[in-house]
Amino acid sequence: MHMNIPACYSFAIASLAPLQLRSAATAFRSVSYPSPRVVPTSLRPSVCVGNNSLISNNSPTTSLRMMSYWNRETCQPTSQYEGEITKEARVLALCDPLDPYNKPLYDGPLPEGSKLLAVGSTLADFDNESIINQDPNVIFVSHPNARGPLVELLNKFPSVEWVHTRSAGVDFIASDGLFSSPVQLTNAKGMFSSTLAEYCMMACAYFAKDLPRLMRQKNDVNWEQYPVLEIRGATLGVVGFGDIGRSSAKLAKAYGMKVLGLKRSIPESFSDPYCDEIYDMKGLVELVQKSDYILIATPLTEQTRGLISKEVLQQCKKTAVIINVGRGPIIDEEALIEALTNGDIKGAGLDVMTVEPLPKDSQLWKLDNVLLSPHNMDMTLSFMQESTEFFINENLPRFVRGIELLNPVDKSAGY
Repeated sequence: MHMNIPACYSFAIASLAPLQLRSAATAFRSVSYPSPRVVPTSLRPSVCVGNNSLISNNSPTTSLRMMSYWNRETCQPTSQYEGEITKEARVLALCDPLDPYNKPLYDGPLPEGSKLLAVGSTLADFDNESIINQDPNVIFVSHPNARGPLVELLNKFPSVEWVHTRSAGVDFIASDGLFSSPVQLTNAKGMFSSTLAEYCMMACAYFAKDLPRLMRQKNDVNWEQYPVLEIRGATLGVVGFGDIGRSSAKLAKAYGMKVLGLKRSIPESFSDPYCDEIYDMKGLVELVQKSDYILIATPLTEQTRGLISKEVLQQCKKTAVIINVGRGPIIDEEALIEALTNGDIKGAGLDVMTVEPLPKDSQLWKLDNVLLSPHNMDMTLSFMQESTEFFINENLPRFVRGIELLNPVDKSAGY
């Protein structure tokens, strides 16, 4: 499915049924590809999520069931929440106790009606009578090895209502135990998008202006002019037109690029000034065929694992550049290395890899047409502390007042 569009939402729609991406990915591996739905973009009024309320200048058909999402570029921090406190937030922090980015949580003060019960990384850290008797109802997660302990905590404390992750991706805690539980899951979507968008444009410029050649010539004290490519007029295909994808599209438009987006499912009223055409998953092949730069910004789920397969890479232009800021396993890494080595695509900018840290014997280290970064292109000096502060300052006050939480995760979709 593909649509031409303008004017997008800075949020997702809660009622969207999950698309079966596994069947779509299987279709990509067949000889013939299903016809995508393409929808031309037409200017529509946009909807913006404010702090305590949904502010809409859209048509009456806009669903008020749309869920609210935070974005550090467009949302202003809430200075004060009003309203009666209807319940207490009793928080367990499944975290490294020495994590400096969690100091606002550890040291406080926390919002009225909230208290931190304990910090730890295993069930044993929380398994004592003083904690059990207080019926914890919130779990804040930042520990990288939290998947197993989180399920154990959910089983130990049936009183838990809400789990929040400090990261935008939830793949590190994804499990049947979590996704089948009744708890609400929220994340830090919108906290890291702007800096990843900057990396996307840097990767485009890296290949368009041939920065490796510039550095070689400087090192060789070699004054030799050569032609470069314009970014203006090129096409950016965004696989995963969510918060990161949209922030990247916004910068791409400032450069004069055409933007193609791909989403799991597309509401009929979808419209975005930063997206020229929108595709559903059946349109992946058409999107890569048209794109000069292909940004991978989709979350990692069982359905998106291996989505950019050898067959999909074979449909790319030979001049195409792949940029991955999602998760490494979304791309078939062996197929990517083969395509880069054989010149089937021009290059790749990779901030994420299938195995991290990247093994020293990986061929990716040796390829001249690969820009590598150690999964740090969203790692500003304040990025994780800001994410912790979002939990404290935005969602905790909502929870204790019974207000809808920001950044809900669709557990059936995995993001």
